Amino acid sequence: MVATTCQHLIAPSTLPSPVTGLSVLSYNVLLPNSQDGWWTYKMYLPPLSAEDEYISSWEYRRSLIKDRVGRVDADIVCLQEVSPLTFEDDFEFMTEHLGYDGVELFHKGRFRPATFWKKSRVELVSPAQHKDRTLLTTFRLLDTDTTRPNESVSSENWHVLNCHLQAGKQGGRRVRQIVEGVSAAYKLAKKLKDPANLNLIVCGDFNGGEESGAVHYLEKGSVGPDFIEDGESVSSKENASHCLHP
Repeated sequence: MVATTCQHLIAPSTLPSPVTGLSVLSYNVLLPNSQDGWWTYKMYLPPLSAEDEYISSWEYRRSLIKDRVGRVDADIVCLQEVSPLTFEDDFEFMTEHLGYDGVELFHKGRFRPATFWKKSRVELVSPAQHKDRTLLTTFRLLDTDTTRPNESVSSENWHVLNCHLQAGKQGGRRVRQIVEGVSAAYKLAKKLKDPANLNLIVCGDFNGGEESGAVHYLEKGSVGPDFIEDGESVSSKENASHCLHP
């Protein structure tokens, strides 16, 4: 389901130029942002000295985020842990300085996903879908050749599922969340008459690794009742007819 030519880059890498196909950056910016929360200093070990406390400030962290996102210059940027209270001010730089003039903010919660895109590169082809801690957006690549403005490179759609799955001992819920998000992509793809082997990118914060049922589902297409996470059995309600590849 995910294109086999997918290339994964780990910071501090920047995207090769020119990029062919769709580029997506996923970034958990960590709450607190500018106002909501106070605990950022706890994330640093050893503890920051008084003279280095500025490093944990939102202003300093935002400058680093701006620099990294700008260097990568992806078509689509998926953020997690943004605060709705100060979202517009905190991430004004995405539009004003980096050119991400398309944005969809998850509709509820204190820790929210948000997806940004550059309208000069991609076109949103269907309204975003807000599920349980997943945000689905669907795009079509545009031809960046200035002699042919606003023409699609191809008719292929790209589905981008921005996730921030439940934390803690909630393996069963994480599986349900990822199944719901992936299923929404398949239902939309069918409506849009996409090919069965659709282009789907699932990214974000899964709150788990290889031991997670949600990640297992993405890799194998289903989670059986014998799968144990945090000492408990977790499973998907039905076997998926599709198989996802990381």
